[in-house]
Amino acid sequence: MYAIVEINGQQFKAEQGKKLFVHHMKDVEAGKTVEFDKVLLVDNEGAISVGAPTVEGAKVVVEVVNPLVKGDKVIVFKMKRRKDYRKKNGHREQFTEVEVKQVIA
Repeated sequence: MYAIVEINGQQFKAEQGKKLFVHHMKDVEAGKTVEFDKVLLVDNEGAISVGAPTVEGAKVVVEVVNPLVKGDKVIVFKMKRRKDYRKKNGHREQFTEVEVKQVIA
């Protein structure tokens, strides 16, 4: 059984026991449980129910494993040849690691 759930503007495939890295969620602590009710699709062993826009009564329960995980560093380098223009900038995205405990449909 799995569900497609929207978390912080992104869609994830949530299965029981699966760990997800979602965009950083403020005001959460490690060990706390969070419920998401924006479930877009549920597959219950072949029986697929698609929401319009969400499936009623369905929710995904997750437990916060690590509230702040930093992603890989991305280097942004801009250069224009023969113009003496160079800019180097770096960026690290912040994530929250969650583990799916239950998919309720």
